[in-house]
This record gives sequence, C-alpha cells and structure tokens, in this order.
Amino acid sequence: MKKKILIFSLAYYPDHVGGAEVAIKEITDRIPEIDFDMVALRFDSNLPKVEKIGNVTVHRIGLTKKSPTMADLRKLPLHLNKFLCQFSAAFKAHSLHKKNRYDAIWAMMAHSTGTPAGIFKTLNPKVPYLLTLQEGDPLDYIKKKMRPIYPLFVRGFTQANFVQAISTFLAKWASDMGFRGDLAVIPNAVNTKHFSQEYPEAELNELKQKLNKKEGDVFIITTSRLVIKNGIGDVIDAMQYLPENIKFLILGIGPLEEELKLKAKSYNLEARVMFIGQINHKEMPKYLKISDIFTRPSLSEGMGNSFVEAMAAELPVIATQEGGIADFLFDPERNPDKESTGFAVDPKSPKQIADQVKNILEHKELTQKIVANAKKLAFAKYDWDIIAKDMREKVFAKIIK
Repeated sequence: MKKKILIFSLAYYPDHVGGAEVAIKEITDRIPEIDFDMVALRFDSNLPKVEKIGNVTVHRIGLTKKSPTMADLRKLPLHLNKFLCQFSAAFKAHSLHKKNRYDAIWAMMAHSTGTPAGIFKTLNPKVPYLLTLQEGDPLDYIKKKMRPIYPLFVRGFTQANFVQAISTFLAKWASDMGFRGDLAVIPNAVNTKHFSQEYPEAELNELKQKLNKKEGDVFIITTSRLVIKNGIGDVIDAMQYLPENIKFLILGIGPLEEELKLKAKSYNLEARVMFIGQINHKEMPKYLKISDIFTRPSLSEGMGNSFVEAMAAELPVIATQEGGIADFLFDPERNPDKESTGFAVDPKSPKQIADQVKNILEHKELTQKIVANAKKLAFAKYDWDIIAKDMREKVFAKIIK
C-alpha cells in the first residue's frame, strides 16, 4: 500500500505559483510511490474545492471571491485568509487525517504553514512532521509579522521531527528557533535545460529590436519582485556611475514599481531603465539570452532561484552574499579558496554594483571563466531530478518507516 503525506501550503496551482509551489510540484511529480494530499487556500471561487494536480490532491479552504485580482487579496475579506488559515488549515487537516490516516505531514514555509502544522502535530503526536524552510524575506520581518501568534509560530519549529532547509542560512534559523531534530540542507532547483536553451538568431534579434538594443549597448537584467528586499533601487542608483550605453531591464512587478520609476526619472534615466513587467516563465530565457549581466543585490534571500537560472543561461551574476546566496555565489576576491561563480557586492552599495559591472566588461577572460564555473555548478547541483532523489532518500525515507 502506498504511503500518504499531507502537505500544508498557503496557496497552489493554477493561480498562485512561486518558488515554494514549483518545488512541491517538481518534487511530488517525481515521487509517484507516495500519494500526496494538500490543504491550501482557495481565494478564487471559480476553483474547485478538491482537485487533483499532478501527484497532489488539493483540498482548498478559506474565503473566496470570483476571479480576484492581486489588489483583492490585500483587501478585506480575502486579506483575512492568511491569518485564519493558521487555525482553519490545522482543523481541516485533522479532519482529513481521520479519513485518510496520513503517514506524515509536510509544512511548506514556517511563516505560512508552520503554525497549523504544529497544531495538527499537537492533536496527532504520532504523525511525523516535516518542515521545509523556503523563506526569502528578512527574518526579523517574518518574526514581527508573526508576533500576534508568536508562541504558536515557535511551536511550528519545535514540534517538527525533521527540517529541510534550502540553504545553510535557513538551517541556522531553524536551530535559532529551538529546533533540535534531524535536519537536511537540500536546495531548490531550476529547469537548467529551459534556461540554457538556444534560440534562432532571428528570434533574438527581433526581441533586441523590440527593446531598442543597439550595437554596443550593454543590458543589465534582473528578474525580481519589486519589493525592498530585492534591492532594485540600488541598481538604479548605480546607473548614474555607468556610461550611456549601459541599460537596465527590470522583469517583474510589485508594490515599489511607481517609486522605482520616480527614482529613475529623478536621474533622467527613463530611456536607460526599462520596466518590462511580468514575463511568462516560458519566455524568460529569451530575455536573459539578449542580456549581458544579471543582478539582484538582495538585502535578504532564502536561496534565490533567479540567480541559478541566470547562471544556467550563461550570464555573469552580480549579487550580495546575503542569506542563501552565499551557498553558491563565490567571488574571486572574497572567496579565494573556492571556484569563483559570481561577483559579490555589499548590501545597499550602488557604487560597488557599478564597479563590478565595469570589472565584468573590462576583464572578459576572467568573466568567461566565472560564467563557465557557474553554469557547471547550476547543472551539477540544482537539477530537479537530483533534488527529488535527495528528498526521497534523505528526508521521506527517514520520516516514513
């Protein structure tokens, strides 16, 4: 008989797809010998309450509205969902367990689902509990957000039997929060084949023309949510130290969009800072292929799939070494004991960003070597087949006996 695992996730396909949701799907699709159920928020009344997606049967709960926008999710009543699910998800899971008798539960991200998983564990102490840490926001910010239910938030860590963290930074956080059980650092992966694919020259030239990339132009690109922690404003600040032929492509949307546009305008950079908006994941490699440098000078990062995607696409990467980035971005000067994979800057350091752009353009042989190292690392360590195998053998095999 197949083993059964119940997943706690704040949201899931088809409407809400971030790094955590992708990780769940990529892993569960590769482990058919286990049946996975899930409790997740519904939000959209058009979605069925129960639906099979890949190898996961999703049980949706919570307040809904027909075809809600992102703005609707931030307003009442849908804005209450994230708080209410800290309790409703636990009791929905308890109800499902009475029927299905799960062999283990799996909570995706402590601040999203650690509390309901901890409550479930209290009600069902014999059921093994796996907590995955995928958080990218600053830890102090997360703790502040969880302050109304902080004792329960802490129990989300201390009640866990096993923690899987996507970086050594988050593994340390688990220990700091009082977790004392078994732990494995298993990162997220990226679709390396998708981001390393080649395109016909005519197709790339068409996109260059659309974006007005002229001979001699250098495109710096980022794929980021437009939020404070991703440091996009620092890149705009850096543009004032760089020549006119260097332009900045911003792929992504977020609450800081208007503020960032005003910043670019204040430097008279409207023609050199291009806000492309949300780009389909399928099209993203093409934008990376017509660009020259990737950057995201993050103030915090759980891991950062976008960096590894850029490495697979053979772009030199400029980044801080905050949080999980330090696990894979090694700078030739700051990390002389390791094979270099990128160019590091301090947080909130526009001048350093500009200097590293110049460094990349002036030292082409060094840059080519670093790009090759980074691509090799991306393929060797951050492939979903490898990650799913590690999850099966190093995590699920231990918690399900």
